[in-house]
Amino acid sequence: MTSTYPRKRPQRRSETPRGPQQTTGLQQIRDTLPPAPEPRTVEPAPHPAGEGVPPELLALVAHHCRRINAYLARAQHLQTLHGDDMRQWQRLVLYALTDALAHNHLLVGTLAAYLQRQDLPPPDLLRRYLQSPDTHRYITREAVEHLDGLTGAPEEAAEPVWTAIGRRIARDGS
Repeated sequence: MTSTYPRKRPQRRSETPRGPQQTTGLQQIRDTLPPAPEPRTVEPAPHPAGEGVPPELLALVAHHCRRINAYLARAQHLQTLHGDDMRQWQRLVLYALTDALAHNHLLVGTLAAYLQRQDLPPPDLLRRYLQSPDTHRYITREAVEHLDGLTGAPEEAAEPVWTAIGRRIARDGS
């Protein structure tokens, strides 16, 4: 009896040059990140943690992912606007990429500070989640300020910019 299914094709070998695996390469990059200029350790102040993810954390991730994606899209789109002008392209693409990186770094630091404050994972588990031996690479003064606004710290007359933005993200849900 003849099968109605076509024969499986033999797997093709990748034409991509082999080097260190991407995950190993990414870990090497993470290991070389410098510590934050003024690293913070957030003291635990646990509130009962429910089973669900707090809505302010979901809003935080959504907010920063939108910002990061916008900067990455801008960097990619610059080839059509300035593909014939290297000086203009390099300046603008690096601005967009470093802005995306700053948002990503702030997002990771704020989430790590939240987990540290809630005393949820043990410190060694937090290091594993961050894929870094040093959590001080991410938990910066700005990340703690952002977390304070996100979690409803008392308002101040002249509060830091990231506290105000965190407060707005929690209020608006994005």
